Amino acid sequence: MPRQTTLLQSLGRLYPHVRPILPRLFLGFLCALGASVVALAIPQVLRVLVNSYLEPGGSVPALWWATGIVLLLGSLEAVFLALRRQFAIAPSTTVETSLRTSFYRHLQDLSIAFHDRWGSGQLLSRAMSDLNLIRRWMAFGAMMLIVTALTVVIGVTIMFFTAWQLAIVFLAAAVPIIIYGFRFRRFYGRVSRQSQDQAGDLATTVEESVHGIRVLKAFGRSSEALDAFEEQAEGLRQTEVYKANSLAKFSLVVTLLPEAALAVSLVLGILLVDAGLVSIGALVAFFATAAVIAGPVESMGPLLSMTLTAKTAIDRHFEVMDAKRTITDPEQPCRPAEVHGQLSFDDVHFAYPDASPERPDVLDGVSLDLRAGETMALVGITGSGKSTLLQLVPRLYDVTAGSIRIDGTDVRDYRLEDLRSIVAVAFEDTTLFSSSVRDNVLLGADPASDAEADLLLREALEVAQAQFVYSLPQGADTLIGEEGLSLSGGQRQRVALARAIAARPGLLIMDDPLSALDVRTEELVEHRLREVLADTTTLVVAHRPSTVSLADRVALMENGRISAVGTHAELLAGNEHYRHVIASLPAEPQDLDSQLETEDEDGVVL
Repeated sequence: MPRQTTLLQSLGRLYPHVRPILPRLFLGFLCALGASVVALAIPQVLRVLVNSYLEPGGSVPALWWATGIVLLLGSLEAVFLALRRQFAIAPSTTVETSLRTSFYRHLQDLSIAFHDRWGSGQLLSRAMSDLNLIRRWMAFGAMMLIVTALTVVIGVTIMFFTAWQLAIVFLAAAVPIIIYGFRFRRFYGRVSRQSQDQAGDLATTVEESVHGIRVLKAFGRSSEALDAFEEQAEGLRQTEVYKANSLAKFSLVVTLLPEAALAVSLVLGILLVDAGLVSIGALVAFFATAAVIAGPVESMGPLLSMTLTAKTAIDRHFEVMDAKRTITDPEQPCRPAEVHGQLSFDDVHFAYPDASPERPDVLDGVSLDLRAGETMALVGITGSGKSTLLQLVPRLYDVTAGSIRIDGTDVRDYRLEDLRSIVAVAFEDTTLFSSSVRDNVLLGADPASDAEADLLLREALEVAQAQFVYSLPQGADTLIGEEGLSLSGGQRQRVALARAIAARPGLLIMDDPLSALDVRTEELVEHRLREVLADTTTLVVAHRPSTVSLADRVALMENGRISAVGTHAELLAGNEHYRHVIASLPAEPQDLDSQLETEDEDGVVL
């Protein structure tokens, strides 16, 4: 449930970000106010013109002087409006960029638990459309709302000095507008929030559908997905129409009442002129001033709605920015010297942050020691906690109790940057970025030169058996599609594994990253891994007997605990549950990409 705030509280949170550009915004405000004051001065020139120069015997040169003054005032108003844009637009875009950058930086710092709860579309709408709304409000809505209010106040004041009897009639129409405005503000704020949240949900649906388009097509569920999307889109449309109708009603009230007051003032003004209480020039100036402030009065509705929408955007932005970093650097971090790679789990407990108190821990006292440089396979039935355990090593989550140590140092005593330079992770669900293969592979590497980068790239691709990269249109510089979907599953896994290898970690954590490879390719990868990363400790979740047999030792997970540790042969001979797990592992898959790469021109497998 979002925290309820007042308009001033929400706008106040934006002040630290706007403060550096306040001088320029203030100059823009002065220019906008100057334009309004100049516009209000023109009716006074007309009053003098009617009362003096248009009387019988009036001076023709004086008429030209008055015309010239009106032309000068109109030109000055145009200059002020142009300067307002120059002063306001550029600095507001700077603030928007700063907010967007800090938002993205904060997203990077937040824990995986936060991202588990939030839809990507909601975050995207906050990073893009909400900040765009805030920028437009800073550059236009905020100052124009104030200028409009001041213009109306100054205009009504001038109207009082011009013909106070008529001004009272005009001012009486403002009372119901003010009352209705307070009601509109509260209501429109709620509807605006609902609309922006629905837009975020719709963006999430689009993103999920695009990422899962192959699944939707494969199962023939495109029409069902479209129906669900249409229902969401229709809900957003109805909210937007409801919001537009509400604004239209407010604009009707704001426009109709002053116009009705002017109609009454016209009749009353004619009677006052006839009685000699008001001059003809004053009557002309009164209605000319009313014409000038008619525009600001009519724009009050859209400007108020823009302000309320900006308030909602600010609230949504700070909902994310207020999220606390739950995984942080220690106050006095340990600096890793020489990394040997000894990994120890000491009575590790873990429960996901949103788990109910009645549910048992996913990990219930895991204790396990990996010797430096060894490869250990982690096996267990689905749901035993294998993948969860691996995510605790680089602190994607933090343990609930117990500790994880690298070379005797608790992982929580390292700076996150240092820890994640020691530990490299290869996940089963590979994620590649919309960039070149080279950029994806060298993502976690820190080469000192281009030559070293090329060497790391070639070696990592060779170890991961990803030489297919060189047959792509631009080789390693080929741009791959979003999440690497232009590649096959086996190709994506090998590129992701090459990325982990190129980082040259002290610890390599692999969550069944070779599941899409055939046994032959897997064996080649494992063999080369042992050669290139001979001093690297490897912990791999294994879902196939072939992966298990290549490990130095095997750890068996059962109900969130390590129930047995030993070689594959030892556990196979002496542990009944281990035999059950091995027997339940799936048959070996065939990676067609690897098979095609090893066929000669006649189609004979080499």
